[in-house]
Parts: sequence; C-alpha cells; structure tokens
Amino acid sequence: MAPKWRDLADRFAEQIKSGQLSPGAQLPQIRELVEAGEGSKETVHKAYKALEAEGLVTSTRGHGTVVRPRVALKRLGIARYDKAKWRDGDEVAFIADRVASGRAYNRNEQTQTVSRVEADDLVAEGLGVPVGSEVYARARLVKEGVQPTHTLTSYYRPEHVEGTRIVDPTPGPAGRGGGYRVLYDAGYEIDHMREALFARVPTTDEVQLLQLPAGEPVVELHRTTYTAEGTVVEFAVGIHAASRFAWEYDFKVPDSAQDKKGQE
Repeated sequence: MAPKWRDLADRFAEQIKSGQLSPGAQLPQIRELVEAGEGSKETVHKAYKALEAEGLVTSTRGHGTVVRPRVALKRLGIARYDKAKWRDGDEVAFIADRVASGRAYNRNEQTQTVSRVEADDLVAEGLGVPVGSEVYARARLVKEGVQPTHTLTSYYRPEHVEGTRIVDPTPGPAGRGGGYRVLYDAGYEIDHMREALFARVPTTDEVQLLQLPAGEPVVELHRTTYTAEGTVVEFAVGIHAASRFAWEYDFKVPDSAQDKKGQE
C-alpha cells in the first residue's frame, strides 16, 4: 500500500497531466491541505517535493508551489544572432528567443552589473589574454516575468569597450541593438562564433539565483565571438536552467568533399 504522501502526489500529478491544473496554476498552501484533512504537514510537504522532483511543479519562497510551463522557451541557435535583428533593429538575443517562442518580454527583464576583474584561466583562454589581465565583466540575470531563466556574463578586453554603453550598468540591453551593436559601432563587427555546451549539477548559489527545483541540472554555455579577422571581441559564460529552454538549431549541412572539389 502506497504511503499517504504518494497518493496525494499522484492525485495532483494526474490533475496536472490531464490539464485540470494548467501551467502557472498555484497549488494549495500546505496549511490549507492539512486543514482539509489531506494529511500532516510532513505528508503534504513530501508530496510536493515528489512533484517537484518529477518536474511537474516548482516551489519558490514567496511564490508557493506552481505548475511548470509545459512548453520550454526556445533558445535559438544561429538565428538569434542574425545581424538584421540587432544592427538594423532592437531584437537582442534574449528578445529574439522570446519572439520566436511567442512570449512576451520586457527589456528590463535583463539586469546587469559591470566590473573590472582579473581574468582567470577560463576567461584568459577565451579572450586570448594572459591570466590575471584586467578585463571587463558584464554579468546579466535574465528573467521571464518573475522567474529567472539564465545568467550570462560577457568578458571583454578594455581596449574594445572602454567608454562605450557596454560598461554602463543600467538594466536592460546596452542601448538599441545591445552589446553587438555597440561593438559594431566601435568598428568590431562580429563575423562568427563558437558555442560549447555541457550539463552539470548547479552550485548552491546557482540554485538560489535561478530558483531551481530540487535535482534540476543547469546547462553551461561558453560562447566565443570573433571578427572576420579572427579577433576575439567577447567571451561569455551562460548558466541556463535546463528545463526552461529547448535548444533549437537550424543550419546548412556541410559537404566537405564538394568543398575540396571546388578548391581543386
């Protein structure tokens, strides 16, 4: 016979999967269920923790326990960096993801701090500078409404960004078109980039900052951005809540054999 907390969790799980409880719906407070005779405080707490571990709900301080959105936010690949979006308009990368997902956005859902820091091994290798060199770190926390989705910290060589909007800590993107438009205006037009992704267990600080449910991993992104001449103008590290994104890539399939024939 299943314990009482399991029965309670299964009932809520069925309501969520059937659509009775829609994404964003708030589950009753633990106190309310105890008063309704659904079990002790410990029983209800165990049931909610089981639902959280199964990825059906999220629990955060101040917001209670709510049903998770079924459709993850699209995290575009190549298309999010389309020059026409930021050079000719104001659709910076995180906004491009929201537009492609049909989701609302507010520019100030991106907050940031800017500081000069010493490059550690990772940043030094990414930017191609000696370890300990002073670089600019532009750290952003991006939210969808009240829920954090990811952090992104971009590192720059001071000679590329000193005196530009990139080092202005005002919330939101760095002016119209964001950071890539700033680099473009400064004579550093981006041409190509490399992204590396890997999943890992979050740190305690990341769990708190991203309001992660128990057991959820994060996806760490390393992005290196180059000019056509091969100059690195940005190295970025992003930490993404794994369940809040669906990574989407659209690209032309290469044919190296044909390329070689064309060179002969």
